[in-house]
Amino acid sequence: MATFISVPLKKSSEVDLAKPLLKFVTATYPPGEEQAEYVRAVEELNKLRKSALGRPLDKHESSLEILLRYYDQLCAIEPKFPFPELCLTFTWKDAFDKGSLFGGSVKLALASVGYEKTCVLFNVGALASQIASEQNLDNDEGLKTAAKFYQLASGAFAHIKDTVLSALNREPTMDISPETVGTLSQIMLSQAQEVFVLKATADKMKDAIVAKLANQASDYYGDAFKQCQYKENLPKEVLPVLAAKHCMMQATAEMHQSALANQKKKFGEEIARLQHATELVKTAASRYDEYVNVKDLSDKISRALAAAKKDNDFIYHDRVPEVKDLEHIGKASLVKATAVQTPLSQKFTDLFEKMVPMAVQQSVSAANSRKADTVNRLIGSMREATNLCNGVLASLNLPAALEDLSGDAVPQSILEKSRAVVQQGGLQSIEQLIRDLPELLQRNREILDESLKILDDEETTDNELRTKFNQRWNRTPSGDLYKSLRAEGNNFRNILDKAVQADQVVKERYTAHCEMIALLCKPENELSAAIPSANPAKTLQGSEVVNVLRAQLAQLDEVKREREVLEGEVKAVTFDLTTKFLTALAQDGAINEEAMTTSELDTRYGSHTQRVQQNLRRQEELLSQIQVSHQEFSALKQSNSEANSREDVLKKLAAAHDSYIEISSNIKEGTKFYNDLTEILLKFQNKCSDIVFARKTERDELLKDLQQSIAREPSAPSFNVPSYQSNTPAPVPGGPTPAPRTMFNQQQPQAKPQPPARPPPPSITPQAASTAAPVSNPMAPSGTNPPPVAPTGPSQAQGPPYPSYQGYPGYYQMPVAYNPYAYGQFNMPYMPYQAQGQAGYPGAPPTQQAYPYPQQPPQQQPYYPQQ
Repeated sequence: MATFISVPLKKSSEVDLAKPLLKFVTATYPPGEEQAEYVRAVEELNKLRKSALGRPLDKHESSLEILLRYYDQLCAIEPKFPFPELCLTFTWKDAFDKGSLFGGSVKLALASVGYEKTCVLFNVGALASQIASEQNLDNDEGLKTAAKFYQLASGAFAHIKDTVLSALNREPTMDISPETVGTLSQIMLSQAQEVFVLKATADKMKDAIVAKLANQASDYYGDAFKQCQYKENLPKEVLPVLAAKHCMMQATAEMHQSALANQKKKFGEEIARLQHATELVKTAASRYDEYVNVKDLSDKISRALAAAKKDNDFIYHDRVPEVKDLEHIGKASLVKATAVQTPLSQKFTDLFEKMVPMAVQQSVSAANSRKADTVNRLIGSMREATNLCNGVLASLNLPAALEDLSGDAVPQSILEKSRAVVQQGGLQSIEQLIRDLPELLQRNREILDESLKILDDEETTDNELRTKFNQRWNRTPSGDLYKSLRAEGNNFRNILDKAVQADQVVKERYTAHCEMIALLCKPENELSAAIPSANPAKTLQGSEVVNVLRAQLAQLDEVKREREVLEGEVKAVTFDLTTKFLTALAQDGAINEEAMTTSELDTRYGSHTQRVQQNLRRQEELLSQIQVSHQEFSALKQSNSEANSREDVLKKLAAAHDSYIEISSNIKEGTKFYNDLTEILLKFQNKCSDIVFARKTERDELLKDLQQSIAREPSAPSFNVPSYQSNTPAPVPGGPTPAPRTMFNQQQPQAKPQPPARPPPPSITPQAASTAAPVSNPMAPSGTNPPPVAPTGPSQAQGPPYPSYQGYPGYYQMPVAYNPYAYGQFNMPYMPYQAQGQAGYPGAPPTQQAYPYPQQPPQQQPYYPQQ
């Protein structure tokens, strides 16, 4: 009776987890102790997969523990690594597909860690069912262990049923389809309930309890049988075992319920239930005897029925009711599918415990981006204010106008600006940086173009194969898979286009101020000679207006120095939201990154923002005052053409200095931008190369499977079967078994000349055939179609005892003088018909009578068309 169904394990192809995961670790974490720890964890994970899937597993709890640990580790690392970007492809074979002579099992390859988790969990359920089926059910410990593992298997399969479609986002293989795993879950639950029936029986529990448990087990098996009826992928022995178990559990329930009826003095009901149990057992024995053993249960029921009948016939004489009139037996379930809640293993330790999940990493990245925007906004506003201040002062020729009261010497501020330009490299440094920009830009464009080209080439190949194989090419289209990468590539291209525009603005500004910058780079004497002289204005040296202007310019310099200090403080602010994000993820299951980051930025940069605004307002007030004072200063100065010309040159020199500083800063930032972008684009190129390589591997696997599938398809040519072969006469009763024939699809051949009509064969009744002279020495058919030779001994006839020629099952090259009635030459069905006085073929003597069928004229072409 104890025949239990176990599920075979799925087999996986070898996968190197180390390479892509190590690449992510080394790219994400800087060299140090943390990176080294994660590198060791990746190596341990790779070893764990090989232990769980790379070798045959014993039917023991220790093997199941390895599978559970690997499943738990997959669940732990899934949110911590960007698996869609790592292009890790997992290949698994169908557990129930045994393959064929020409090809392997049905398998599916997907770049999805959810698929890997689903298949590993399937193996957890399968191995749990195998461990349970190996238990000794004669002792209490074995019964408890079997029930526990059957419920674990049922829970694993039920979890797959609920999650497989969302985990794969495509049609799975048949073994992990929701219908199949749902059926397997029900089978495992049925077997767990049966184990409790066995335990209740062994513990000699009350018959009422055992009857309810067995009736529930029968219902479970009935449900499993209904679900399994149309599952062609499951092993053929599953369906009869379920049907037999349904009958046997129902018989067990009836047997124990009959004992309860006996206790209640309902002897007629006792006999009716035992009779029903006997019928159920007979049904199981007659239909499914090769799958289950019902002898013990049948003997027990037979003895109980015989005793009950004897007592009722001689003592009680109680009426035996109909089965349909019996009261329904109650049900009691003691089993429940074990819910899958990680960690499944009690010994599990997360190898990547310190690594934060990808959701936290992405939130931290977004927070850093918001922080950078805030810092750039504050610093940008301060630098813009500085440029505005310098522009206003340059337009007013300050402070050079106050220093140039003599009218012939070079102002001190202009000399300082000249020395600053020379110290920073002058024109040569800017020109060299400008010449380097196109090369840096071209390098980045080439990397981006090459990255997108390999995506285009792979997508083109994928589309060509999809067009060629149509629905057989059932992998995810490359166009859908590359959408995110193409969006990222377009973003990089837009960034490069904007960088080109920025480069052009810088070059135009440099061209506008190039002449004055070159003048600033000259020695003091040449600079002084290039500046026009003017009449002295020494009378203004002690005036109040000059003193006011100098005081206001000093205050403005103080405001600018305050901004420099403030900029340094803004850059120095640091904070880490990782802990807060982890807490939010643990408590709420999600992270409201925008709200949390905005709140933190307001706290960290609120005071700095206020100080920046105050600084800008103070500068605005000072510039207004300086402009008013400058108007008074200009009114007191003696104006002439020479003075105006000198002032214009001094203004241009001051503006050239400010432009030089700004252009130099912009070009250095641009150079740094291109160099940083090169590293980012190289990572993007590696990402594209990795996914294309994974897709190529997947493509090669799929092509191999398709070639094997095509090789398994029948490739024999089609033949037009003659009309007289379409209706096969019935064989003679008691005759030999007909020889097997190769059947071909009928197709309409090309039109050919019709042969002359063949006279019908003589009709021979079965009685005539049976009274015909027996043939003792016909030739046995040859598998290699040798030419006919005279027999040297007796041979056995093969083929149906047809009196007429049945043709041949193929199309062969035949000689011109071929006799279509010469049997045995081409392994054709043969009946040794002979008339009276005719010897058996092929040893007929020369004096043999003519064959009873009319022969074709010698000059006529053969009956069958030639090739």
